[in-house]
Amino acid sequence: MGRAFEFRKARKMKRWSAMAKTFTRIGKDIVMAVKEGGPDPENNSRLRAIIQNAKAANMPKDNIERAIKKASDKNTENYKEVLFEGYAPHGIAVLVETATDNNNRTVANIRSYFNKANGSLGTAGSVEFMFDHSCNFRINSAGLDPEEIELEFIDYGVEEVFVDDDGMLLYGPFESFGMIQKELEKRAFEILSSGFERIPQTLKKLEKAAEEEVIQLIEKIEDDDDVQNVYHTLDIQE
Repeated sequence: MGRAFEFRKARKMKRWSAMAKTFTRIGKDIVMAVKEGGPDPENNSRLRAIIQNAKAANMPKDNIERAIKKASDKNTENYKEVLFEGYAPHGIAVLVETATDNNNRTVANIRSYFNKANGSLGTAGSVEFMFDHSCNFRINSAGLDPEEIELEFIDYGVEEVFVDDDGMLLYGPFESFGMIQKELEKRAFEILSSGFERIPQTLKKLEKAAEEEVIQLIEKIEDDDDVQNVYHTLDIQE
């Protein structure tokens, strides 16, 4: 197993624990996708992928359709994707992906979280290089051999394949998303969900008390409505 598998296994985020908050975040993704490529999922690969994720999260069909309709309204505010970089206490690097309709509010909130936790908000590029930006696809694994799939899709950018209780996961670099998606759809594989992750290149262990300080900051950031994802270099103890 490679780094993607270990990252997926070890990650203990509570970001998606609240169903209502999950739907809100997917709703933002739908707005950005529709504003960018239109409301027809057949002609909008990004929207098609988000609808798959919405179904995987058990988002009702009516909610999905309502979100697409709302996003199609010219008066609906678009969201801007903004990446924040910084350091938590004890030198732990943190990346925060946000989707916001008010950048001033988001900047102020994220900065305050870091400052209050004795961390520091950094400049663009200060920690992003410590993470590999990857894409992933979860497909129905019934009747499939992960080694065969890895060999068949290596030319499309897939670097790692593994199976868990929810299906088969294919990982590749961020820029290979479109090629992998297109080939999976061409071969009529059932795509259950897809997305992007930032996998830390190295992790840092801390004493339990110091670890708790960092986790408290991460959880505080995750609770912010503008935050979509939080990634870090903390090696969380079992």
